[in-house]
Amino acid sequence: MRAVVLERYGGPEVLTVREIPVPVPGPEEVLIRVHATAVNRADLAQREGRYPPPGKKPRYEVPGLEASGEVEAVGERVTLFQPGDRVMALLPQGGYAEYVAAHERLTMPIPPGMAWEAAGAVPEVFLTAFDALYNQGQARPGSSVLVHAGASGVGSAAIQLAHHGQMRVIATVGSQMKREAARAFGADVVVNYREEPFLPVVKRVTDHRGVDVILDFVGRDYLEANVDALAEDGTLVVIGTLSGGEGRLNLGTVLGRRLRIQGTALRSRPLERKMALVQQFLREGWPLLADGRVKPVIDRTYSLDQVADAHRYLASNQNIGKVVVTV
Repeated sequence: MRAVVLERYGGPEVLTVREIPVPVPGPEEVLIRVHATAVNRADLAQREGRYPPPGKKPRYEVPGLEASGEVEAVGERVTLFQPGDRVMALLPQGGYAEYVAAHERLTMPIPPGMAWEAAGAVPEVFLTAFDALYNQGQARPGSSVLVHAGASGVGSAAIQLAHHGQMRVIATVGSQMKREAARAFGADVVVNYREEPFLPVVKRVTDHRGVDVILDFVGRDYLEANVDALAEDGTLVVIGTLSGGEGRLNLGTVLGRRLRIQGTALRSRPLERKMALVQQFLREGWPLLADGRVKPVIDRTYSLDQVADAHRYLASNQNIGKVVVTV
């Protein structure tokens, strides 16, 4: 099969398509003939050698944390799917290929009528956003939520989920076009961080109470302001550290206002915990996709042979929503 194999680390030019064997599904795995996958920030870090796949080093290092396609074959203990089923899956790696093996309990049916490209943009970002919002952040109807990078893949999913969860949503973005997009996703207040800092806006629109939950991808540069923007008993969920992983933190503020700082990552979790999250999402989040209340947002689509261009585009930070790769 054709796949993008990392034989060395570096810039987008190291992404080359080559022929490798089709994976053999294990007893509890399904073999998926991939139609679409998507590019995530984690893929860029993996390409640079900063984010290796969990566990034992694979024989072929193929990026790609999600995929959509048709079930080609199933392992002997698989009970949930059969050949021909349309599915989308959360992956530890391997999405940039014509075939990938996925555990059946990390695999979900594609909602009726959803295109391959849209389905390929669902698993990583919607599971990340859903988990960060409800499990890590413990947000509930009536909560106030600050979503940084509101026009990103995870940001666009989080805004939609929070809006339909009857929460008040504040988002930060980096352009007027992204501001309009975040409002369309359901954000009540949108801050262009290139024009004004977000902390005064949060204080103003919450009557100086602060927000209950913050979903942050930035890290160091936002740490102090994030802590100041939290309401009492609030939670800062750290999903990424684009500006760096170290920063100044006033522990007195954390103690006095009973704040919680929660880190989260899907890829490194034990299989059992990822399986539990997928099953929870199927019960509580998948129906929102099925009836169109929330939707994956796709910015651009590239072919597998154009994957280097897809990486360059995501790195430019121009995207609104997901960058998809068709296979």
